Amino acid sequence: MKKTLLTLIAAGFVGLPAWAQHTQKQIEEDIKRHRAMAAAHEAAAQCLESGRGEKVCLQELQAACRGLAIGKYCGMRHAH
Repeated sequence: MKKTLLTLIAAGFVGLPAWAQHTQKQIEEDIKRHRAMAAAHEAAAQCLESGRGEKVCLQELQAACRGLAIGKYCGMRHAH
Protein backbone atom coordinates (compact mmCIF):
# COMPACT_ATOMS: atom_id res chain seq x y z
CA MET A 1 0.00 0.00 0.00
CA LYS A 2 2.75 2.44 0.99
CA LYS A 3 4.78 1.58 -2.12
CA THR A 4 1.74 2.07 -4.37
CA LEU A 5 1.05 5.46 -2.83
CA LEU A 6 4.67 6.54 -3.33
CA THR A 7 4.56 5.36 -6.95
CA LEU A 8 1.40 7.39 -7.61
CA ILE A 9 2.87 10.48 -6.00
CA ALA A 10 6.11 10.13 -8.00
CA ALA A 11 4.15 9.64 -11.23
CA GLY A 12 2.21 12.82 -10.48
CA PHE A 13 5.41 14.85 -10.13
CA VAL A 14 6.85 13.44 -13.36
CA GLY A 15 3.69 14.47 -15.17
CA LEU A 16 3.86 18.09 -14.01
CA PRO A 17 4.35 20.57 -16.82
CA ALA A 18 7.72 22.33 -16.83
CA TRP A 19 6.19 25.70 -15.92
CA ALA A 20 4.78 24.22 -12.71
CA GLN A 21 8.34 23.72 -11.49
CA HIS A 22 9.49 27.31 -12.07
CA THR A 23 9.59 30.23 -9.67
CA GLN A 24 7.27 33.18 -10.16
CA LYS A 25 10.19 35.27 -11.45
CA GLN A 26 11.05 32.61 -14.06
CA ILE A 27 7.42 32.46 -15.16
CA GLU A 28 7.32 36.26 -15.53
CA GLU A 29 10.50 36.14 -17.63
CA ASP A 30 8.95 33.44 -19.84
CA ILE A 31 5.86 35.61 -20.31
CA LYS A 32 8.02 38.55 -21.43
CA ARG A 33 9.96 36.29 -23.81
CA HIS A 34 6.77 34.89 -25.34
CA ARG A 35 5.37 38.39 -25.84
CA ALA A 36 8.61 39.54 -27.46
CA MET A 37 8.58 36.50 -29.78
CA ALA A 38 4.94 37.18 -30.64
CA ALA A 39 5.79 40.79 -31.49
CA ALA A 40 8.69 39.65 -33.68
CA HIS A 41 6.43 37.19 -35.51
CA GLU A 42 3.72 39.82 -35.99
CA ALA A 43 6.31 42.18 -37.45
CA ALA A 44 7.49 39.38 -39.78
CA ALA A 45 3.90 38.77 -40.90
CA GLN A 46 3.41 42.47 -41.61
CA CYS A 47 6.71 42.52 -43.50
CA LEU A 48 5.57 39.63 -45.71
CA GLU A 49 2.18 41.29 -46.26
CA SER A 50 3.94 44.43 -47.43
CA GLY A 51 5.64 42.44 -50.18
CA ARG A 52 9.19 43.14 -49.01
CA GLY A 53 10.20 39.54 -49.67
CA GLU A 54 10.94 36.45 -47.62
CA LYS A 55 14.69 37.02 -47.41
CA VAL A 56 14.36 40.56 -46.00
CA CYS A 57 11.59 39.57 -43.60
CA LEU A 58 13.51 36.54 -42.35
CA GLN A 59 16.58 38.69 -41.72
CA GLU A 60 14.48 41.13 -39.72
CA LEU A 61 12.88 38.28 -37.75
CA GLN A 62 16.30 36.83 -36.96
CA ALA A 63 17.58 40.22 -35.82
CA ALA A 64 14.52 40.77 -33.60
CA CYS A 65 14.93 37.32 -32.05
CA ARG A 66 18.67 37.36 -31.49
CA GLY A 67 19.23 36.10 -27.94
CA LEU A 68 15.51 35.56 -27.47
CA ALA A 69 14.63 32.25 -29.08
CA ILE A 70 16.26 29.22 -30.59
CA GLY A 71 16.67 28.62 -34.28
CA LYS A 72 16.43 30.41 -37.54
CA TYR A 73 12.67 30.99 -37.23
CA CYS A 74 12.60 32.39 -33.69
CA GLY A 75 11.39 29.24 -32.02
CA MET A 76 8.87 28.40 -34.74
CA ARG A 77 9.21 25.80 -37.47
CA HIS A 78 7.35 25.84 -40.73
CA ALA A 79 6.04 22.85 -42.65
CA HIS A 80 7.42 24.13 -45.96
